[in-house]
Amino acid sequence: MAVSYRKLWHLMLDMKLTKSGLEKKAGISHHAMLKMTKDQDVSTDVLTKISGALGCEVSDIVDLIPDASDKGDEGSVEGEEA
Repeated sequence: MAVSYRKLWHLMLDMKLTKSGLEKKAGISHHAMLKMTKDQDVSTDVLTKISGALGCEVSDIVDLIPDASDKGDEGSVEGEEA
């Protein structure tokens, strides 16, 4: 499953907040910001710090995008037989 932080970038534009400004406000590392810029996974700790700093929910800043192979597996748990 892939992630997209497009919602975060739009929210930051609306708030006129730079990436370095968010790093300081949320207390996250520059490395975490670089990973998000590349739509890579970051820890839930990073996501909760950002959502807390921006006064929003985690779902307001990140989208989970299912892989093509995940579409047929909705509702199943890995390792569980249907």
